[in-house]
Amino acid sequence: MSPVMIDLLLNALGETLLMTAVAGLFSLLAGLPLGLILVTTSPGGIAENRSINRLLGVVINGFRSLPFIILLVALIPFTRLLVGTSLGTWAAIVPLSITATPYFARVAEVSLRDVDRGLIDAVRAMGASKLRIVWEVLIPEALPGILSGFVVTLVALIGASAMAGAIGAGGLGDLAIRYGYQRFDTAVMVAVIAVLIVLVCGIQWLGDRLVQRIDRRH
Repeated sequence: MSPVMIDLLLNALGETLLMTAVAGLFSLLAGLPLGLILVTTSPGGIAENRSINRLLGVVINGFRSLPFIILLVALIPFTRLLVGTSLGTWAAIVPLSITATPYFARVAEVSLRDVDRGLIDAVRAMGASKLRIVWEVLIPEALPGILSGFVVTLVALIGASAMAGAIGAGGLGDLAIRYGYQRFDTAVMVAVIAVLIVLVCGIQWLGDRLVQRIDRRH
């Protein structure tokens, strides 16, 4: 590839990393509390409330049922209102964040439900408050699973960000479509695929190492 194409590839990689990082951070900050609410308000939970649990479950499942490309188009008016445009990297971050949050919420919920029920009951019997149970029992015990789920979410976001390139969101997907597909440049397409593979493998490897270091069971 020419130096110009290499520069475009590096810029596209930077845009993909930006979209993935910002949307991933938002999904972590919003999805983890949602997962905690789902677990704590479920039947037998420390703050059982079936009405809230069912309502939140319906909302999360509703967003998860929408294919990303449909959500991307449906959110164009909201995205334009929020960031002033429906094109570009920052415009893509809005639907990416919204689609990743309910996904990660369910992943976090599964990890939180795996926490030993006997441990929770023992801490409750000692008079611990609900907030203390969340911070000192639920989150620490479920942390390895939560981190593993977050890595999976980041990998899914990389794929979704490439899909967002179809409507001008920038990043590796946009580069592959504009230069690799529309201009029939096989070298660009192969390069984008190779970068995506390395990126996904790198994130998964780093995530696995971090989980192994944190997991008390190892």
